[in-house]
Amino acid sequence: MSMLSPKRTKFRKMQKGHLRGYAKGGDEVSFGDFGLQVTSPGWITARQIEAARVAISRSIKKAGKIYVRVFPDHPFTKKPAETRMGTGKGGVEGYVAVVRPGRVIFEVEGCTRDQAALAFARAHHKLPIDTQLVAREAVL
Repeated sequence: MSMLSPKRTKFRKMQKGHLRGYAKGGDEVSFGDFGLQVTSPGWITARQIEAARVAISRSIKKAGKIYVRVFPDHPFTKKPAETRMGTGKGGVEGYVAVVRPGRVIFEVEGCTRDQAALAFARAHHKLPIDTQLVAREAVL
């Protein structure tokens, strides 16, 4: 499976930005029954998203449907090892999804709460951030 990355971008490199504050949107369970919500800010790489997705899909098998609600569209750069200071910014190394507390990154439907909890626990171990399970609000 190829890693997630944008097909094209307006600019090749981006500044780091900051991780203050809470998620601006995507903070509710919209598609499935249960969601994996971020509780600490951070960067999630394309590889980590894929590893977590595989962990969830192996855990719930054919029982349910998985929704991936994040996309790595923020390029990060790295300078080669043993390079002198200066001479500009390094080359693009990969892409990350910037996530802030409140953001729902994965959702599942068609499985029990226990199945979802186990699947998300396995996914949590693949991610560098703190997460929690959230359920969809009861629709009146």
